[in-house]
Amino acid sequence: MGFHRLAGFVAGLAVACLVAWSAPAVAEVLHATYGISLIGLPIGVAEVNANIANNHYSVDAQARLSGLASLVSNSRGASTGAGQIIDGRIVPSSFATTASNATMTRTVRMALSANTVTGVDIAPPFDDRPDRVPLTEKDKQNIVDPVGAFVIPAPAGAAPTSAGACNRTLPVFDGYTRFDIALAYVGERKVKTKGYSGPVAICSARYVPISGHRRDRPATKFMADNKDIEVWLAPIGGTNVLMPYRISVRTMVGIAVAEATEFRVGDK
Repeated sequence: MGFHRLAGFVAGLAVACLVAWSAPAVAEVLHATYGISLIGLPIGVAEVNANIANNHYSVDAQARLSGLASLVSNSRGASTGAGQIIDGRIVPSSFATTASNATMTRTVRMALSANTVTGVDIAPPFDDRPDRVPLTEKDKQNIVDPVGAFVIPAPAGAAPTSAGACNRTLPVFDGYTRFDIALAYVGERKVKTKGYSGPVAICSARYVPISGHRRDRPATKFMADNKDIEVWLAPIGGTNVLMPYRISVRTMVGIAVAEATEFRVGDK
């Protein structure tokens, strides 16, 4: 998995679990910083700023290489997303992501309504490949974008970090591929970092490609068979919301981890 795909994964999969389903009018501002490492070596940083209310959300996330890794590649990525929260469901209205390296910058912009894609712009477009699984119109319906993909309401009538936080399948469309992320509850543990000390729900995750991917690409097969993906979810302030505190993914070159070094709710 290349850094800009990892950055998109972190920014989309790790960054935005932002929903509130309860009646009280709670609004929070989240500031989170994640250290990114590969095989135990620090390679980058991801930063998230999010505004969360009971009926809408907006997220701005950025990831970049740092330290010695930045001498090898200047790869970076950024993602934004916004939408409404209706009956405990995330209903995205917009998504955009940009990934850059030394040779190319690619931007994907997507508009959505009622969990259906209404427009996509990809510049520059991806090359057609004979092994790419065709997308259908059905693949663009009843989905969430990568920023909204991990919008996780706390389980009703139970502790926020209990099994209900994890046990679900997330239908994701990123503008050019359709895939599911299947989460399953593993357990709970206590964590501590700047701005947060408390429990997290530990979820295993599986990547299930559906369409738009290249079926013969080794990375696709590797990720579809990958049983070493884990997400830790922490509650956000006074909302009934959880978001990723830590994500670990086995890549083709070793374990990549994004873990919060700051997880703070507040205006400043």
